[in-house]
Amino acid sequence: MQAALELAQTAGEHGEVPVGAVLVREGVIVGRGANAPVSLHDPTAHAEILALRDAGKNLGNYRLPGLTLYVTLEPCAMCVGAILHARVARVVFGAADPKTGAAGSVLNLFAEPRLNHHALLQGGVMAESCGALLSAFFAQRRQQRKTEEGEKTA
Repeated sequence: MQAALELAQTAGEHGEVPVGAVLVREGVIVGRGANAPVSLHDPTAHAEILALRDAGKNLGNYRLPGLTLYVTLEPCAMCVGAILHARVARVVFGAADPKTGAAGSVLNLFAEPRLNHHALLQGGVMAESCGALLSAFFAQRRQQRKTEEGEKTA
């Protein structure tokens, strides 16, 4: 999770919502991703999707069985769909996402019995550190907006 948190920090430094993800096989990182929808002009460029793409490329397969995904924020529905299609074995996330979380906060697609693949799920790992990074990012963004609005009225 520490490696994912470092990627999240980098994403935040580039103006992206600070989310990072890594895919691990037998203790070795085989895929990395940091949120980049703004810089890539791509609504699908979430950290999880980029980590899945990186791992698929590195391993030469779009199926990623036996891997564990570590991500700093609870995955959304789009990312859960991609995770399940890739056949990832386990997902470990940090902070819960009460607005779009699809691993238990809003809904839990991992527990949907009608789907043909399921992954083990563990949330709340390093949740405080992951959540603090997100909170600081959005607090800074709100402060920037206030400053910009103040300059417009002055």
